[in-house]
Formats: sequence, C-alpha cells, structure tokens
Amino acid sequence: MALALNSIIPHTTALSLSTSLPSPKMPSSPPFQQPHNRRQSGQIVQSAASSSSNTAVSDVKLQLQEEDHSNDFNPTTTFAPVWSEFARNVSGEWDGHGADFTKEGYPIQLPENVVPEAYREWEVKVFDWQTQCPTLANPDEHILLYKNIELLPTVGCEADAATRYRVIEKNVGGLSNEVFAFAYQSSGCYVSVLPIQDKGTYKLQELEYCLINPQDKESRVRIIQVIRIENKKMMLHNIRVYRENWYGPFRNGDQLGGCAIRDSAFACTAALEASEVVGTWQGLSAVANFRGTQNNVFQELLVNSEQSSMRDESGLVLLPKRLWCSVKEGKDGDTCSEEISVANETAVLKGA
Repeated sequence: MALALNSIIPHTTALSLSTSLPSPKMPSSPPFQQPHNRRQSGQIVQSAASSSSNTAVSDVKLQLQEEDHSNDFNPTTTFAPVWSEFARNVSGEWDGHGADFTKEGYPIQLPENVVPEAYREWEVKVFDWQTQCPTLANPDEHILLYKNIELLPTVGCEADAATRYRVIEKNVGGLSNEVFAFAYQSSGCYVSVLPIQDKGTYKLQELEYCLINPQDKESRVRIIQVIRIENKKMMLHNIRVYRENWYGPFRNGDQLGGCAIRDSAFACTAALEASEVVGTWQGLSAVANFRGTQNNVFQELLVNSEQSSMRDESGLVLLPKRLWCSVKEGKDGDTCSEEISVANETAVLKGA
C-alpha cells in the first residue's frame, strides 16, 4: 500500500508525499539530550512566508496504490541544519485544550465518568480536555518523541488538575518509529501520517498537521484527521483539534501551565462561516517528496511555487476558531483519491 499527498499551505507548510506503510512498533524513549531553549532563537522562519495572507492552509491529495514495500523501512538518522532549527522550535512543554469532533464537525462530549459530579448536578456539558504535549526532538538525529496527555476536568481553577486520564506516546524516527511519512519545516510546523491498529488491521490512518501561528511562534494548532480506508477508498472518520501554547523547555509533562494557560475551552464556540472558505486560495507551496521504495520517512518541506486552489462548500467541515477541513473524492484513472484540507484563519481570495 502506498500513499501520495499533494498540498498547498500558504504562509506555513505544504507537502507532496508518496511512501510505503510500515507496521508500527512499540514505543520507547529515545536516549538523547534535549535541545537548548527554543525561545533563544531569533525571528521564526517560515519557508512560505512571502504570501500576503496570514493563513495556514493545507490542501492534500491522497492516492492509494497497491504496493508491498514491507521490507523497505529503515529510518535514517541523517541530520541537517534545518532539522536542528526544527528541533529547537518544536521542543518544549505545549499546554492547552483539545476536543474531538464528528466527521460533520459537531463537538463530542467527554465521557460522563470523567466529568465532576458538580457539573453533572448543574447539567453542565463538558467538551474540552485540558491537555499537555511535552515534545522533544533530537537536534542531531531524526528522532522526535511527544505525548498527548489528557487531564481530568475539575471545578474551578485546576490546583489539582494534573490527574492524567490518558497518555498517548508517539515516536517518530529511530528504532521505535511509528510513522511512515513525516514532513517538517524549520519553524516547527510538520505533517505526519501514522497507521492505527484497529481490530487487528491498519485501516485507520492519522493525518496530523502542526501549524505554528505566523504572528506568534509560541502558539500553534494541531489538527488530526482520522481516515478510514475501505476498498481503496478513504473516508473521514473523525477530527481531533488541539490549541496549544509554549510554556517552557521540555520537562516530560512534569510542569503544568494550569491557570496561566492563555487559551480557553473552544469546542462549543462559533464555527467558521462557509463564506470565509469558498473561493480561490492562493499562496506559495512548500513540498516534500516521498517515494514508495525509499527508506527515509523524513523530508524537509521546501518552497516550490505559487499555486491556487478552488474551494466550494462540497464536503466542507466547519470548525471553531476559524478552522475547517474537507474530504473530496476524486478519480485518477483506476486510483481513488481524496483531498483533505486544513486551514487556520482565512485565505486571501485571488483577485480580491
């Protein structure tokens, strides 16, 4: 099975990928030292920053092809200056809020057993997790470790909100690699593709975008689209959104932003209007190419050229905080393809 993605991301990142799907392995912590404090760096680097808009947009085309490269996977540890810059910018304690959404864009309530009794008595519905994402990248090797930590909700300011409900550890690169494609930019933005075991199969894939705010390098959005593969077709299964701020160097989640967290719960806030999405989107693209026979899961996102993308309301999923995504089915000969798009803020319409 091979996967190809082509995308445009004005002002942040974009990619074109083609790679085999390796079986994930059990995670383990990589033995390396954390990079220096990322806040010591100068101005944030944006490979596609010449776009006039302040958007973060990704248009991705996925193509399924039957291939068998199960023996090709061998992550490389080649290091480059851009990776070192990326490691400094992505590493640290990222705290914020996260929420799950249906494929139609409706927020999903937290399980009743995790909601405080006081909320249940007051009939208060809770949709957002308070989250942590301690992240550590090795500046000298292609190795990245991060954790998605969900904290039990509490009533009032969370003096004791550090009770963890769930911790999901993800390993990129090294012997414990779990992804089959990882494209990155020096700013700290990245896109990854991760297979998920589902009832003994790997019919679910996670397509994760991490987008740094072009105006605030300590603020980012991570959007995870869970894609189900059935009979060579890709269907959006559900969406997960994280809004996070950087609170300090990597401490493996030992330090919680707590009441100092700058953002609040967002799942039930107003969704983006469709009128802010439809039209022609224009901007520079940054591209990373993956081949099904290559054994390097890492590629840098390189500025390619200016591209335009037409958007209509077909398949559009509107989300809070000026976010949206869409899945559109297309045909390319005998190959089924999907287009997956993610945006942060609004694009500048061509000719406007």
